Amino acid sequence: MELKKNPTVDLERSKSTFMLAGLAASLLIIYIMINWKTSEGGVTDLGMVQVELEDELIPITEQNTPPPPPPPPQVQEIIQIVEDDKELKEEKQIQDSEADQKTEVQVIEQQAEEIVEEEIFTIVENMPTLGGCEKEKDEQAKSNCTQRKIFEHLGKVMKYPQMAKEAGIQGQVFVSFVVDKNGKVSNVEVLRGVAGGKALDDEAVRMVKTLPDFTPGKQRGKSVQVRYSIPIKFSLK
Repeated sequence: MELKKNPTVDLERSKSTFMLAGLAASLLIIYIMINWKTSEGGVTDLGMVQVELEDELIPITEQNTPPPPPPPPQVQEIIQIVEDDKELKEEKQIQDSEADQKTEVQVIEQQAEEIVEEEIFTIVENMPTLGGCEKEKDEQAKSNCTQRKIFEHLGKVMKYPQMAKEAGIQGQVFVSFVVDKNGKVSNVEVLRGVAGGKALDDEAVRMVKTLPDFTPGKQRGKSVQVRYSIPIKFSLK
């Protein structure tokens, strides 16, 4: 014989329905209780929570600040006042000229001039002559005549220095001079003077400078310079 459940007694089918109904009833009760407490009691005091905060100590660091730089030196402006009545010269403006590829730059080479010092002779083929001595028959006679004319002229122009005369200074002064290619006397200098007698040296130089023009000496037919050295004697009588 087969056993069958009574549908009215089968509770397994209604189990889930009962659970949902119970859950809904529980939620409804909780909702009513919450609303009821809120409306009755108002805002509930939850109390005060005291929080102690510890002050954090921050170490103070000293910074070495460098000293400020010294102030710059004051520049004084110099104002130059130009008077109105002074005429200002106009500066000439030099215009720069640019050279292109077609411009030809011509470089002129300047050669330094060579300064050739003319030789000074002491003996030449034809010695200088003075005062008509060139008419003598030979060179030796011309030379002797010229020396005589020189001393005759110096004797005429000599002026014994008064200071040397009072001091009793006398002696012989050797003087050198040059007869240039034009016959002029030049380069007069004292070769050896009198000790303590500078006045005599100066007088000897002055005397030689008064010599007249010579007929210039010649070497191979060309006028040249000739040097003479002569003694001039100063004596007190």
